[in-house]
Amino acid sequence: MTERQKDRPWLMRTYAGHSTAEASNELYRRNLAKGQTGLSVAFDLPTQTGYDPDHILARGEVGRVGVPVSHLGDMRRLFQDIPLEQMNTSMTINATAMWLLALYQVVAEEQGADITKLQGTTQNDIVKEYLSRGTHVFPPGPSLRLTTDMITYTVAHIPKWNPINIC
Repeated sequence: MTERQKDRPWLMRTYAGHSTAEASNELYRRNLAKGQTGLSVAFDLPTQTGYDPDHILARGEVGRVGVPVSHLGDMRRLFQDIPLEQMNTSMTINATAMWLLALYQVVAEEQGADITKLQGTTQNDIVKEYLSRGTHVFPPGPSLRLTTDMITYTVAHIPKWNPINIC
């Protein structure tokens, strides 16, 4: 371990996200201004399961226990005025991790970021949704394929990203 690694302060992230992308962005910027050094995004249940916010099964759940992100505009608003190339972002998301990371990458690219410098973690433990929570979207085989495809992609294109966090 180098001296730099020993002296580097711990990453401080608060698991947060609520009601709207705009409200969550305001919270993130306020926390960063107070010294938080990274972001940990809490997504609402429809986002976690891939439901459109207008879907009948999403009724009453949109923005309830996390931030709703269903398209690029939501992701842009979520990270507006937050320089993603300088951030370390954790996304606690499984079944839709691949799509949300793609949206995150596009927003970073729109900000002019070099994606090889993006740092963060996606939970991406899709099989856990099947085995533990009962919120699975895909059966085990396709879940494993999505998980490994995302790992392969991040290793090749976003090397500082942790593509999976097993819980």
